[in-house]
This record gives sequence, structure tokens and C-alpha cells, in this order.
Amino acid sequence: MKQDLVKQLLEGTLTHEEVIAQIDYSQIESPAEAVSMRPPPDTGTATYTGEWTAAQAKHLLQRTTFGATREMIQQSVANGMAWTVDKLLEALPAPSPPLAYSELDVSVSIGETWVDAPVVRGNNQQYNARRRSMRAWHTGRLLSGEFNLREKMTLFWHNHFAVEDLVVIDARYQYTYLKTLRDNCFGNFRELCKLITIDPMMLRYLNGRSNQAGSPNENYARELLELFSIGKGPQVGEGDYTHYTEDDVRELARVLTGWRDLGYLTENENLEVGSAFRRNLHDQEPKTLSHRFDFVTIENMNELEYAHAIDIIFGKKECARFICRKLYRWFVYYEITDVEEMQVIEPLADALVAADYEIEAVLRILLQSEHFYDPLNCGCMIKSPIDFVNNLLTQLSVPISGTVVQEYNTWFRIYQFTSTIQQQLFQPPNVAGWSAYYQAPGYYRLWTNGVTLPMRIQYTDLMTLVGFRVMGLNIQIDFLDHISAYDNPTDPNDLIREAISLHCPKEFTEEQETFLKSALLPGLPDFEWTVEYGEYLGNPSDEGLRNAVHTKLRLFFRTLMLHPEYHLS
Repeated sequence: MKQDLVKQLLEGTLTHEEVIAQIDYSQIESPAEAVSMRPPPDTGTATYTGEWTAAQAKHLLQRTTFGATREMIQQSVANGMAWTVDKLLEALPAPSPPLAYSELDVSVSIGETWVDAPVVRGNNQQYNARRRSMRAWHTGRLLSGEFNLREKMTLFWHNHFAVEDLVVIDARYQYTYLKTLRDNCFGNFRELCKLITIDPMMLRYLNGRSNQAGSPNENYARELLELFSIGKGPQVGEGDYTHYTEDDVRELARVLTGWRDLGYLTENENLEVGSAFRRNLHDQEPKTLSHRFDFVTIENMNELEYAHAIDIIFGKKECARFICRKLYRWFVYYEITDVEEMQVIEPLADALVAADYEIEAVLRILLQSEHFYDPLNCGCMIKSPIDFVNNLLTQLSVPISGTVVQEYNTWFRIYQFTSTIQQQLFQPPNVAGWSAYYQAPGYYRLWTNGVTLPMRIQYTDLMTLVGFRVMGLNIQIDFLDHISAYDNPTDPNDLIREAISLHCPKEFTEEQETFLKSALLPGLPDFEWTVEYGEYLGNPSDEGLRNAVHTKLRLFFRTLMLHPEYHLS
């Protein structure tokens, strides 16, 4: 921001909105430049025994929640790593279901849930109102501020078992699918795979509902093997991959015949969303898998057959390696070298098999491992759009409290922010999920480009300088309230360092700190802040004093968020 704009903002001759309108977003330093290609850490899954300070606690909480607040970090430091991981994995009561917040949902009143209510066939406005409610509600869950891993793992599984709400437009299907992921997010990977295989939304999304004897549809069978369980591996022959063959896809499709979803866009209030097996549509002949699965033959088992086939797939240890690699890329780093494969992935896979595929067992090991806390693994991720948008709101304790209509409209507006910077809930680009988690060589770097990076900065500018308003509800950051919890906010140097420590994963250089100080105290000595802030504390009801100090804080935090390190986790 040009210095004359800063001056006019401080003097009150320009509004915050007018300042934003004049900012040039064309020259922005990419956060990718702040992430160096790190050498593989020489650490493994042994339990971390080093010091437990705010740095380690923040690293853990940033990777496992949607915003590590100062209070959460302090609790973690006081109680230790084991306590923190226990709390993150603690079973929580199920959240209340989404609510109607628009009169366009003609089947229920505003403030009532629609998850068990029928629809009016052909009423597209009602369909869209419920989908908006679902997206808003899910965003609200991310902003709940839970000291828990549940929502981060639910999003992990949403990326793993990807579906799209523009393909399956019944929001009750979307809710049922997401509830399954949330209820089982720390549970058994094999059993979750079984649940998703006959989940009504997945049956529609990947054409399982049209899979029948004599005319098998291979779509879901292929993704079950390639993306959901064992992984493809390099091709070693015609139709033969490292872990399965084309024959396995065809035979597995036959195994999966006969399942149908129930309740899609139904007007029948007695018909619940679910799935059912139709024996007359099931291929009852034997199916024989390839050498990749030891030529096992699956005899007809009707409605139990799909689960038996999944048990066979999960009999191969590669399923454990496959999901451990995905967990590693989600929580640690995108690159997995031979070193990480040997020292981290293989031990985690062994632990997962030993735990009969209970995901919680692997999470406990990974999140308490030497490798996770290795300095080379700290601050090496570029935040996803969902993390980026929600971290700011959570860490700065931005209140969203109003009527159902106000809250849901606000959550939907926040959903739109993440959507604009290319990560939409219920809209991954394809069945493989968001490309930043699997597409080499870019991986996380794909989140920031010439389009999304200026939009990220516009978002932080909006929130720091202006905020936004939704249906009479002001969504704004109270920076004075935020810094009041700091150890020594009257000293500008201590304030700057604590803000960096809380909001960025890496220390700043002396030059960067000096640059930040110029935003807080443009051309003024340190004592000016101490005096001015002290005057405000002595008379907090004086609007002039409050506005003067708050404007300086807005400019300071706006400048902090310009740094590429702010985009890192």
C-alpha cells in the first residue's frame, strides 16, 4: 500500500473502502517462494520427546484444526502433547443438523431442519435453497472453533471419497454422505469404505445405481480400486497395474451389481434416504479376481458380497500404505521420498494393519512422532483456501452471531470466499479430489497462482480494513480486543513478535519486523505507540482515541498478512 494512502487513512480523509479500491494487486510475492524444497528429514515415527513450547503446540493445532487460537495454544502448552492429541481425537456429540433459512424451502419453516423432510418434485428453487443451506452449515462447522480433529478429518474423507453436489442435487443425500464421514472420521478405514460403497450419494455419483447383472457399470469399481482403497501403481503390462488388473475392475463391477439408492428428490414423507439391495438385479455367478488377488473366486453372497470383496482388497497391505501416504500429504508434506517411505509410511502402514485399519491408531502415532515435529516439516505447507479463509476468522475470534437467516447467509458468504480462490465444498474438480493433494510436481503450490493470489490478498484486505456486512450483521475484526490478551501489547516490539508468532509458522527477519513496525508506527519512535495505546487504555470510551489506535492496528495486521509466510502452515 502506498504511503500516501496510509497517511490519508490515518488522517481520515479516505475511508477503508476507498483505500481498498486504490490498491494495486498486480505485484504480490508468491508464498511458494517462501517454501523451499526441503531435504528429507532423517526422523521417523518414534514418539517426540523434545521440548513442548508454543511453537510445537501451534504447529500441531494449525495442521489439525481450522485455526489455532492463542487460548488453544496455551492449553496445549500447559497440558502437553499427549493431552493435546487425546483432546483432538476425543469423541464429540453429533452436531445439530442444518436448518432452513430461506422461504424458498416450502416444505419446512425457517429455523427447522430439512434433513428428514420431503421436497416438492420439480421445485428447483427449493433444491437450490437446501444445497445453499448445506454448504453454509458445513462452513459453519469449520468455523465452530472446536479443539478437535473431527472437522479436519471429515474434510480429508470428503477429498478422499469425492462427490459433487451439482451431480447429486438432493441435499438430504449430501447430508447423509457427510454424516457418514463425520461419524466415522477416526474409525475403521475398511468399514468406512464399505459404508461409502453403498452410500446413496455415491451410488448416484459413480453410477452404482445403474449397475446390474448382464449390464455391469464399471465406474465405481474402477474408482474403488484406483482412488479409494489400494491405488493403481505403475502399469506393468497390458491391463495390468502394480496392484490390480482390468479383469479385477470387471469382476468387481459384477460383485457390486444390484444396489439402488432410495428417496432421491422424493415427495413421500415416509421414504427415508438410504440404499437397498435388489437380488433380481445382482449377478449371482462366481467372480474370479486376478493374480493380484491370488485368483480368489467370490461365490454368490447376495447383499453380503460387496463387503466380502472389500475385505479381500483390504487383505493387501498396499491399502494401508495407500491411505498412509494420503494422510501424510494432508498433515505433513506433499513430497514422499524413499527416506519417508521407509522411515514413516512403512511403519505407519504396519501399525494400521496391526490395528485392523483403525485410523485413530495411525493418527496418534503420526501426530506424536519425531517426524511430525521435525523443524523441516514446520511451515512447509501452503494453506488451502478453506484453511486460509477460516484460519483468519477463527484466530482473530471474529464473531458470527445473529438470527438463523443472518448466520446462514454469512456462512454462505464465507463459503463463496473459499470457492472464489478455488476450493469449493461439495465441488472438488473430479473424483480424485482437489489436485493440490496429488498432482505432481506442484501439489500445494497449485493453490496460489496469478488469479488466486491477488484474491487471497483482497480477502485479507477486506477483513483487516473493512470487514463485510450481511443482512444487517457486521462481520469485523476487533483488533483491540485481540491484542488485549497479548503478554505486553504496550510495547510495539513485543506486540509485533507475538503477532508473528501466532499468525505465521516461521520467524521473521529483522528487516521484516522493521517493515511491520513502519505500518504500526509510520515514521514514529517506539514510545509513540506506548503513549497512544496507554491513553486509549486509560479512556477506552473515547471514540477518537479508539479509532486512532484501531486504524494503526488494521494497517499493521493488513501488512502482516501481505507476507508470504502468512500463507504457510
